[in-house]
Amino acid sequence: MITSTLYLYTETPLHAGAGSGLSSIDLPIQRERTTQYPLIQSSGVKGKLRAALEGSRDHLTPAARDMVDSVFGPSTNGGGSEHAGALLVGDARLLLFPVRSLNGVFAYTTSYDILNRFKRDIEREPKAAKLDWIIPEAVKDQVLVTTNGEVHYDSTIVLEEFSFDTRADKQVDTIANWIAQNALPNLGTDYWPNKVKTSLAILPNDVFRDFVLHATEVITRIRIDREKKTVDKGALWTEEYLPSDTLLYVPLYATKGRKKASQVTEQQVLDQVKILNNTYLQLGGDETVGRGLVRIRLS
Repeated sequence: MITSTLYLYTETPLHAGAGSGLSSIDLPIQRERTTQYPLIQSSGVKGKLRAALEGSRDHLTPAARDMVDSVFGPSTNGGGSEHAGALLVGDARLLLFPVRSLNGVFAYTTSYDILNRFKRDIEREPKAAKLDWIIPEAVKDQVLVTTNGEVHYDSTIVLEEFSFDTRADKQVDTIANWIAQNALPNLGTDYWPNKVKTSLAILPNDVFRDFVLHATEVITRIRIDREKKTVDKGALWTEEYLPSDTLLYVPLYATKGRKKASQVTEQQVLDQVKILNNTYLQLGGDETVGRGLVRIRLS
């Protein structure tokens, strides 16, 4: 088995729905049960990867159709129980979450918990390359920022309406540089990598959890009665979105083709996904109103 990591950068708000919720939000996003961190379940990511590679299945050559089936498993119309796919796709997990800042417009926030989970996921496979940075020690009630940060002033950062003490740390510089070079997709200009290098903020775990719970984007939507030009009865609801400029990562694992007598190698499986490198995917709901547009990068 060989491993890789797929990075997803949201360029428009993304709604990966969890159905109905118990809060005041009618249509909340998917979240982890224990941490309440937002995520996108692996089935949705895998299905979208397959759809992007497969396109119109009828137009594929027999060899291309066989390769798609080797990577993702046979289609349900062609014997979906014959064998499993050779690509194992994890959930899309948070790495960076944008939060409104008094200085620098917004900060790319993360936490000690998020970084430790990311490091564990990246280095899970024994032969995987180790990250060349060290996660700083957690400091209670203090936000760690880059030494050339633009989101704090003196020793204070204001996120949303909350003020925190800050400490500049060279390890944050190292982490920000690594993310900008290795995880951020090509977004067209140097602005975004430079933004990560100057706007990364490592928050205390509880503070970060509160922001990802309460600083997501919530939009009220309606449906208009065409004749009366007023809101249809009962057609008023709220939807939750992951905001633009969120960075997520998806662990990928590739095995040899599982079809009997298959000659497909682990590397060939990952090479199929690499065809999509630095392209766009649409994830989640509300596609027709421009939601869920993400740029991808495969490490």
